[in-house]
Amino acid sequence: MMLKMLPFKLLLVAVVLCFFEGDAKFGESGARRRRCLNGTPPRRLKKRDRRVLSPEAPGGGEAMCRGLYPRLSCCSRTDAQGLLHAEAKILSVTNNTECAKLLEEIKCAHCSPHAQNLFHSPEKGETPERELTLPYLCKDYCKEFYYTCRGHIPGFLQTTADEFCFYYARKDGGVCFPDFPRKQVRGPASNSLDHMEEYDKEEEISRKHKHNCFCIQEVVSGLRQPVGAVHCGDGSHRLFILEKEGYVKIFSPEGDILKEPFLDIHKLVQSGIKGGDERGLLSLAFHPNYKKNGKLYVSYTTNQERWAIGPHDHILRVVEYTVSRKNPHQVDMRTARVFLEVAELHRKHLGGQLLFGPDGFLYIFLGDGMITLDDMEEMDGLSDFTGSVLRLDVNTDLCNVPYSIPRSNPHFNSTNQPPEIFAHGLHNPGRCAVDRHPTDVNTNLTILCSDSNGKNRSSARILQIIKGKDYESEPSLLEFKPFSSGSLVGGFVYRGCQSERLYGSYVFGDRNGNFLTLQQSPATKQWQEKPLCLGNTGSCRGFFSGPVLGFGEDELGEIYILSSSKSMTQPHSGKLYKIIDPKRPLVPEECKRTAQSAQTLTSECSRHCRNGHCTPTGKCCCNQGWEGEFCRTAKCDPACRHGGVCVRPNKCLCKKGYLGPQCEQVDRNIRRVTRAGILDQILDMTSYLLDLTSYIV
Repeated sequence: MMLKMLPFKLLLVAVVLCFFEGDAKFGESGARRRRCLNGTPPRRLKKRDRRVLSPEAPGGGEAMCRGLYPRLSCCSRTDAQGLLHAEAKILSVTNNTECAKLLEEIKCAHCSPHAQNLFHSPEKGETPERELTLPYLCKDYCKEFYYTCRGHIPGFLQTTADEFCFYYARKDGGVCFPDFPRKQVRGPASNSLDHMEEYDKEEEISRKHKHNCFCIQEVVSGLRQPVGAVHCGDGSHRLFILEKEGYVKIFSPEGDILKEPFLDIHKLVQSGIKGGDERGLLSLAFHPNYKKNGKLYVSYTTNQERWAIGPHDHILRVVEYTVSRKNPHQVDMRTARVFLEVAELHRKHLGGQLLFGPDGFLYIFLGDGMITLDDMEEMDGLSDFTGSVLRLDVNTDLCNVPYSIPRSNPHFNSTNQPPEIFAHGLHNPGRCAVDRHPTDVNTNLTILCSDSNGKNRSSARILQIIKGKDYESEPSLLEFKPFSSGSLVGGFVYRGCQSERLYGSYVFGDRNGNFLTLQQSPATKQWQEKPLCLGNTGSCRGFFSGPVLGFGEDELGEIYILSSSKSMTQPHSGKLYKIIDPKRPLVPEECKRTAQSAQTLTSECSRHCRNGHCTPTGKCCCNQGWEGEFCRTAKCDPACRHGGVCVRPNKCLCKKGYLGPQCEQVDRNIRRVTRAGILDQILDMTSYLLDLTSYIV
């Protein structure tokens, strides 16, 4: 009988074990969603402890938090004083009643049954690099908190609402605070319970397209407000990183930042710190023939004026520099030549982008500066270039002007418009890029720019810059409402080798870290918009953080993203990321290129021109007081007399027995003795030549 019952008992035991195992797995999944900060599950309150209070009810921190979380809580009855271990300056008592109410609510976040998810990002398997002093807030609740408490919490909200909520608003589809029933104030995104359904949909879409995502690789950290990254095209594979305060640093092919900056003009640059202030080092462009002539062009804002006409806040300046003859990793600061200066009234919509097109001309993109017609009258004509694209020919042999006007410019012979203007009607050009390999053979030049819409400030647009167009009325290439309130940041057309999927796409985004691509269809010639997915899980090890400050491109055509991982007021928090295709090797065999060592200038002009500057075409232009092919002959006016030699501008070296500026006077103090011997004459001439040589050397 016992043997007959054995199979039945074994079956019963197996069913029971399966039940408990399944229950354990279910419990584990539920516990993963509800965990306290220390990793323990929340405590279920007993009925006698459930004093259900409204969130606005008085009674101190303990009573209020048990009112917000009456059934499951991570706080015991004795946790009234230790609810939130945050900085005192953030959760101190304020005189603002509405702000105080929000702070009292936020103090209870540690009591939430989702406390672990509220204070730690679930996407990172390790502890975040930054300890949050606030929980992840729901989007509208974050803005409500910012605008209510702005000015009442010293030193904490010294930033913009978008930047603040970039760090503290939940964007990854997880639980956000408040996660309890609450009266709505600013819309459905004020409460986690109301937008979880929307997040679930976004997560499902993300899962479907995860296999099409790209990865990002952190390349450099510790930068100070990086705004751009460009290459010089000399085969050295160096990447030049622009920092807003006025530094240009070199990132070597070996993966190091050189200690000495390539360019240091921080004493000239007027840089803005507050969010939205665009002043600073704006752009850098290398001459297409940089390897031979060493020319580069920089734009920045400054208050060190050479002139002051009419009211203005600062000057936007474009300057030409030449690399040092002795050190290819540093600029010779003595070679500065001012190209252009534009007076600005405001600190936004500046533009300032510089780039060279395939035609060899220099393009300068200027914003509208947010000026009005009244402002333009006050500026007394100094804003003729406002909102325009300028095209200049820097390859000129003329020594008295820094550039010439291309004859193909639309206003070359115009008397109403400045001849430098190539197109106009821009408002806030974020960044512009030129496609060096356009797919349309009938198009010689493809320049894409991100810009704001002048008629509808809430929308943004992508422009294809065409000669003579007025973009106040010209239809844009793409117009859309941005994903967030962050302004657009233009990128580059990808012409790299590592990713075949991204080839030919224009990559851009907005300040808040949303990315898009535009690609032109070979058949219809129409540009198609697609979201660019940057994965942070699975095969992707990198994790993007911080507002987008700009994009970069290296000599191989690979694209980089520049960001600041913390508040804009935090120094040395900038990072450089590289976009990687996870479906391809990091460096495919066909993409390997050997980097050449950076060389000093070897052109004839750079070697011999001493008292002047070399033009991009190689002509030596003499400084005042010098002449000759390589400016080695000084000029004296009037000329030196009595055999004197001009050794410096208006400086004569007189023979023995003569003096004066032009050696016109006889030195009466020297007793002149007639020497009949040939030996004495040779000695006098030798002494004179030695004096002359000492001046020249």
